Amino acid sequence: MSGVKIGVLISGGGTNLQSIIDNIDAGNIDGKIELVISNREGAFGLERAEKAGIKNIYINRKEFENEEDYNLHLIEKLKSAGVELVVLAGYLRVLSKNFIKSYKNKIINIHPSLIPSFCGRGYYGKKVHQAAIDYGVKISGATVHFVDEGTDTGPIILQETVQVYPDDDADDLQKRILQIEHKLLVKAINLFCTDRIKIDGRKIWIL
Repeated sequence: MSGVKIGVLISGGGTNLQSIIDNIDAGNIDGKIELVISNREGAFGLERAEKAGIKNIYINRKEFENEEDYNLHLIEKLKSAGVELVVLAGYLRVLSKNFIKSYKNKIINIHPSLIPSFCGRGYYGKKVHQAAIDYGVKISGATVHFVDEGTDTGPIILQETVQVYPDDDADDLQKRILQIEHKLLVKAINLFCTDRIKIDGRKIWIL
């Protein structure tokens, strides 16, 4: 599998998106971003895509009668762009069952904790890091996983740890984890693009 066509869904600043763009340009990912979609108007990630010459659109959920219709529109846009891999880069909406079915084992997400800790509904952004600090864990990290019908429940592709220090606040931990997020996401995307991921139930084999 080479030259995989990638679609990226975002909701905010798009630092992970920028990392993907930079690594494609550097030849570290055997793929190309065909489309960036944001569910938030004015998300800075759209500017990043525009600057890189990547087609980008904002799709307003309020223009659709329900979540299913909204997701069907997303699928239509991605399919029309020929997208083969969907990457969630800080996308803060839960995908519908139809979306998951349409791109089964072809949706990658990154989460800023060591799943299954501090994940699921309500765990996003700094809330994840604050929860880890409040619990008193000694290590946290990031997880790249395939997306299934649950929330942060799909098979795990890659994980990496960082230390949590007693005087950390959520900002400190977020910055430390963000550094490994960029590296892990890029690695996982390239593994997919070079057909080196084998899925066996919940187990992932890296070939």
